[in-house]
Amino acid sequence: MDVLRPPLIRIGGRVYRKNLIQEQPFPHEEEEEFCAAGPGECADEPCDAFVVEETERGFQSRLEVPSPLYKYIIGKKGETKKRLETETRTSISIPKPGVEGEIVITGQQRSGVVSARTRLEVLLDSFRRRQPFTHFLSLPLNQPAIQQNFLHFKEEVLHKCSKDHGVSSSLFQNPAKLHLTIGTLVLLNEQEIQRACDLLQQCKEDFVDQITGGQPLTVVVAGVEYMNDDPAMTDVLYAKVHMKDGSDRLQMLADQLVERFVASGLMLKEWDRVKLHATVMNTLFRKDPTEERNNTMPGKSSFKERESFNGQNILKLFENFHFGEVQLDSVRLSQRFSSDASGYYATSGQLCFS
Repeated sequence: MDVLRPPLIRIGGRVYRKNLIQEQPFPHEEEEEFCAAGPGECADEPCDAFVVEETERGFQSRLEVPSPLYKYIIGKKGETKKRLETETRTSISIPKPGVEGEIVITGQQRSGVVSARTRLEVLLDSFRRRQPFTHFLSLPLNQPAIQQNFLHFKEEVLHKCSKDHGVSSSLFQNPAKLHLTIGTLVLLNEQEIQRACDLLQQCKEDFVDQITGGQPLTVVVAGVEYMNDDPAMTDVLYAKVHMKDGSDRLQMLADQLVERFVASGLMLKEWDRVKLHATVMNTLFRKDPTEERNNTMPGKSSFKERESFNGQNILKLFENFHFGEVQLDSVRLSQRFSSDASGYYATSGQLCFS
C-alpha cells in the first residue's frame, strides 16, 4: 500500500481512509509491568545472547545504557528496579543520573542474571521506541540556486494563492534547511552518535562508492505533490526529486543505508522503501517554526492538532515548477533542532561521495 495514497472506503455515505496501524505510546512511562517468574523459570532465557561472567560471588552481566534511560529502569520511587531484583533474585547497579556507564547485574544464579538482563533489554527497547528522534540522515538541497528558486516559488504561491484556505507564509520551509530525509535516529549519548558515524563510513566502503562511482549525484528537483488523499485538506506539500540520468541510484543509496542502519539497531524500520521528497510547506511549521518535520517520529504519533490548507490551486499552478538541479555530494548525520553557520542543521558526521 502506498502510504501517501491510502485506499478510501465508502461506508454509509462517508469516506474513510484505510491507514497502516502504528504503535501507540503508553500513557505512563514510569513503570513497565512484568509477569512474575519463579527462580526455576529463568532457565529458558536466551543465555547465549549476551555475556554472563562467573565471579567469586556468583555471576554478573554488564549492559551499556544511555543515561537518559536510567529513570525507566529505576521506575517510580524505585519500584521497577526493586521488582526486577526481587523476581530474578539479583542486584542491579545503576550509575548516577547523567553519568554514562554500565549497568551491572549480579546474582548467585546464572539463570537469574540472564532473566534480569533479558527483561531489562525488553524494557529499554520499549522506552527507546517512544523517544523523539534526535538525529536524521539527510541529503542537503540548500544550494544557492535552489534556495533562490524556492523563494521565488514561495513568492508566487503567496501572490496567487494567499486567499485559499489556510495558506500563509508561516507554512514554508526555511530555505537554508531544504533537504531530503533518508531516515530518523534516536541517539542518546556520544557513544551512540559515534556508532552512527562509524557505520556511515562502513557503508561508504561496503556499497556507497559502488553506487556513486565516487562522484556527486546530479538530481533534478521539480514538481510538487501532497502527502494525504485530499488536496483540499493538505498538511504537507513536497518537491519531487529524480536522478538527472534517469537511473535509480539515489533510491538504491537511500534504501541500502536504511537497511544497514536498521540491521545495526540504530534505526527503526518504518516503510519498505524510502520516500524521497523535499518538504516545502508543512502545517506543523505554522504552530512551531522550530519544528523540523522529517516524516514520522519512531514511537511517537506524528499527528498533531493542525490546521490544514487548501492546496488544490498550488498543485494546479505549480505542478511542474522547476526548483533546479543539485549536485549531491554527501549524506549528513544531522542534529534535529539545530543550525550551523550556513543555516543548515548541525552535522554530527557525514559520508562524502568523492
